[in-house]
Amino acid sequence: MNRIVAVNSNCYHGFTIEEAIEGIRRAGFHYIELTATKGWTEHVFPDQSFERLLAVKDRLGEAGLIPFAMSGHCNLMDTERIGDFVKNIRLAAFFGCTYIVSSIGEAHLKDQAVADNETVARHIAALVPELERYDLTLVLETHGHDHGTGRVLSDIVRLVGSERVKINYDTANVIFYGRVDPCEDLAACVGEVGYVHLKDKAGADDAWDFPAPGKGRVDFPAIFKTLEEAGNGSPLSVEIEFTSAGPESLAQVDQAVQDSADYLRAHGFVL
Repeated sequence: MNRIVAVNSNCYHGFTIEEAIEGIRRAGFHYIELTATKGWTEHVFPDQSFERLLAVKDRLGEAGLIPFAMSGHCNLMDTERIGDFVKNIRLAAFFGCTYIVSSIGEAHLKDQAVADNETVARHIAALVPELERYDLTLVLETHGHDHGTGRVLSDIVRLVGSERVKINYDTANVIFYGRVDPCEDLAACVGEVGYVHLKDKAGADDAWDFPAPGKGRVDFPAIFKTLEEAGNGSPLSVEIEFTSAGPESLAQVDQAVQDSADYLRAHGFVL
């Protein structure tokens, strides 16, 4: 099945977007997920000047990289942050993206009670008009202790009831946060999955240890098989977060991205 195969620029957390573009280009990829996460990785961000954003857009074009998605994480349960997220939606549209990625955030109400799935779904559904206005699909990432599995997110996505809202299935987060087997969990929600973060997991379940795909213990061939058998053509976006110490150098990140490209080509993917 033909599908988009990309790299998340967050792999280059701590490095510049120009360094990310060059490393991803050199490895042979043609698609990039831009990261616009406030206070974490602001490779592009709404508060950057128009001149700066144009320069990044031009650099992507020169490198032959298509910015098809944007990681624009906000706490979507915090009404004070919705304005920030709408700015990220508009920024994604500026770059010509098709997808915008976000986790839901901690779903706590003012009394600290955990919001039920119906309440979460209403918050997400309120964003659909903006998604339609800018022709984007919001993919909700398996992330955090409240929403760390595909099973939980599939219920929320069904309650939202819009083709503009799907799951971003992160193959390592479901282990780190949800403590589930990604192969089994993916099979239970594959109908609602619209995007996949290819992220590997090494070390203990609760260890921050996310090497290049093929270097950890996630059974990616089984993941690929589940998607294929379901006829699910979701884009794949490589995400590498290393250990809590971070990468030793830019060269180490570049090598991990190259290793990812080699691994995916060995499994029949065209970059």
